[in-house]
Amino acid sequence: MTAEDYMKIALEEAKKGDMPYGAVLVKENKIVVQGYNTAQRDNDVTAHAEINVLRQFTLENKSYSLDVLKGYTLYTTCEPCPMCAAACVWAGLSEIVFGASTQQLIQLGSPQIDLSCEAVVKKGFQDIKITQGILAEDCLALFK
Repeated sequence: MTAEDYMKIALEEAKKGDMPYGAVLVKENKIVVQGYNTAQRDNDVTAHAEINVLRQFTLENKSYSLDVLKGYTLYTTCEPCPMCAAACVWAGLSEIVFGASTQQLIQLGSPQIDLSCEAVVKKGFQDIKITQGILAEDCLALFK
């Protein structure tokens, strides 16, 4: 599967949530976990799609370490917010691939913290590859 294929799955996940965000965790071309935003449904401001995916993985694998997700890639419809980006650092994720950027969401009028995922990762202690813009227009369409 390609990055676009995984992003299409994240887009479908986003449609299930109460906010238009979806995420897919992949290792060795296999989807391990997929999820969506449940912040409103769960009355939990931390229940972003990325956090939900990380939580589900660590709960199912009963594993916590600073490199539990080494070798994993997170595909997410939008650039991870500072909270989600920091969680990716703490989990030791190897790569983040996202569609729409924070700046694009701000331009649409969506409330965002104006701090890039890349800036958060650079301040961390993990080397996480970041790829952006995969199906960005499709991801932005979720907000219109």
